[in-house]
Parts: sequence; structure tokens; C-alpha cells
Amino acid sequence: MPHPTALIFDVDGTLAETEELHRAAFNAAFAAEGGPGWHWDQALYGELLCVTGGKERIRHFRVLPADEVAALHATKTAHYKRLVETGGLHLRPGVRRLLRAAHAAGVKLAIATTTSPANVEALLAACAPLPPFEVIAAGDEVGAKKPAPDVFCLALRRLGLAAGACVAFEDTWNGLQSALGAGLRCVVTTSLYGGRGPFPGAAAIVSHLGEPSAPAEILAGPPLPGGVVDLAWLAALPYAGA
Repeated sequence: MPHPTALIFDVDGTLAETEELHRAAFNAAFAAEGGPGWHWDQALYGELLCVTGGKERIRHFRVLPADEVAALHATKTAHYKRLVETGGLHLRPGVRRLLRAAHAAGVKLAIATTTSPANVEALLAACAPLPPFEVIAAGDEVGAKKPAPDVFCLALRRLGLAAGACVAFEDTWNGLQSALGAGLRCVVTTSLYGGRGPFPGAAAIVSHLGEPSAPAEILAGPPLPGGVVDLAWLAALPYAGA
């Protein structure tokens, strides 16, 4: 069975465990001079992650004028970039290995995310060197963010590929619904804030992508030989209900 033509990745919680950095950046922005003085602890932030998109999360928490939301989010993005640049951010287990194997095999790499392009660029720079992502589709480029399928549909259009040729990677229910809505098979890698499910419709659920020295746990889906997600295993993944 041929391997996928493209792999499409979410970013936060999927490529790397970034949400605690985002939470710290939000709180730094809130504490800045002229800010509202809010503080989002882990429990509250976990609840707010049900709302995709940073600006949307702020508006959901408290009604503010659009210019104040934009200013807060811009300050938050600047804090996030500085936090990422200080180091300590690492790709999740198996991500670099799979990206390199896919690139070597001629498989296209893409990103479909609700985070801003600046945040994506900061993460990729901090984790360099990485194989190139041919497409980066961000939430602000589409009319509706996850769980709507818009950003995955945008990535597929830019790749010039049908959904059946690709596999998506997500860590949340919202992300999974977005991928499924675009017609994609989706592997869920459980994360700090994404939870362990249930994730109905996922082609497979794993603890991470796995390394030979640190095998992943398969929570749902076909057996994972050696605990490592590779192109051959991805090629055999069924669609939901298949």
C-alpha cells in the first residue's frame, strides 16, 4: 500500500507541548502596564482551550473592544516569541524522526493551525533544523477556525491534493473534528491539555509518535509495531467507519 502523499500537522500540543508557554505569554500580557490584570491558571486555561484562537479566547473570557483585544493579543504574541527564543522548547517524541523520514521519501509536509504565523515561525526556528514545510495554513487566513474544517481545506488546496492522499495529526477534539470535516484520516497524539479522549472518528490514538528508545502507547487503532509511527503504518490506516 503506498504511503501518504502529504502529512498535515497541527502545531500546539502536536508538534510540541507549547500550551504552557502560551499560557505564560497570555498572563504576561495581562500583567503588562495598561493590561487588565487577569491571570489564567491551568484549570481555567484548560477550559478556555475549548475556544480555538487566541483573540477568540480573550473575547470569550471577557467582552472587550476589538482594538483592545488586538493589542492584548499582539503583546501576548511578542511575549510568546521571547519565551520560545529563550530555549527549552522541544519537539514531541518521534516528530523530528517522522518529519525527516517523510521528507526523505518525498512526502510533502504541511501545517494547519489556529495559531498565528508568527508563533509558527518562532517554534520552527527554535526547533531547527527541520525539513521544510511546503504549506503553512493559519487560522487568521480562514473564515472559521477549528472545529470548522476551513484551515485543513486551505492546506489541501495549497498542496493541490485530495484528502485521501494525506494524513492529519492533531491533539484535541476540536482539531480532530476539523480534520474529519475536511475528509482526512487523523492520528491523535494525546497531550497535556488535549486529554486522552474519547476521540471518536480518529484513525488512531497514540501517546506520541514514538522513538525506538521511547515507544509510544497505542490507545486506539491498529497495532503499532515497535511503538513507532512510520510511513508504512500510516499508509495502512483506515478511514473512520472503514
